[in-house]
Amino acid sequence: MPVILLVEDEAPIRDMVRFALSRSGMEMLDAEDVSHAERILDSRRPDLILLDWMLPEENGIELLRRLRKHPDRKDIPVIMLTAMADEDQKIRGLEVGADDYITKPFSPPELVARIKAVLRRAVGADSSGCISIGSLSLNTVTHEVRCRDNPVELGPTEYRLLEFLLSHPNRVYSRTQLLDYVWADNSAPVERTVDVSIRRLRKALEPMGCDSLIKTVRGAGYSLSRKNHGA
Repeated sequence: MPVILLVEDEAPIRDMVRFALSRSGMEMLDAEDVSHAERILDSRRPDLILLDWMLPEENGIELLRRLRKHPDRKDIPVIMLTAMADEDQKIRGLEVGADDYITKPFSPPELVARIKAVLRRAVGADSSGCISIGSLSLNTVTHEVRCRDNPVELGPTEYRLLEFLLSHPNRVYSRTQLLDYVWADNSAPVERTVDVSIRRLRKALEPMGCDSLIKTVRGAGYSLSRKNHGA
């Protein structure tokens, strides 16, 4: 389930967006200002941020600047929401690092469609929602996983783990980072939980020979790479 952080000071808009996202199978976190948003980001990593430009105390563009300089947050997709329709403002937001720009008032269906499009680009999925590396593929729309054209049955946790690793190939993630990113609701109490899920994921991929894509990096964590893996 994608997690969306909405930074918006108007309560009616937060309520409207929450309803639209829940109907689309997304979870929403909300903050009424920049300081509240940064407190949320200290404990949760959203899949995407909806960021209002005009906020009390500090505007959204300043938060966007900090996000794009932060080593662990710079790759979080951001869609700017604003009542300012001036072309120069849109260009400024995009130049600072926004992935998309929606002008208020907006329709909930348009918002959801824009979110889905940005999320597909963020994870490297094609237009059908498919992410692949070598002979392993995952469809973010149908949740179907295939290895060498054979279906792979995964539990919900192993699916989320594989989706995250496929979306960030060739990067090593520690157990603590995977707990933050994959178990974002803090349902995993200990780092050992990650090892158990990695074993289950490898076991599911082993019959088709795709288990070798999951690498253990001693003293660092886990990564997904096609190196030394045949197509």
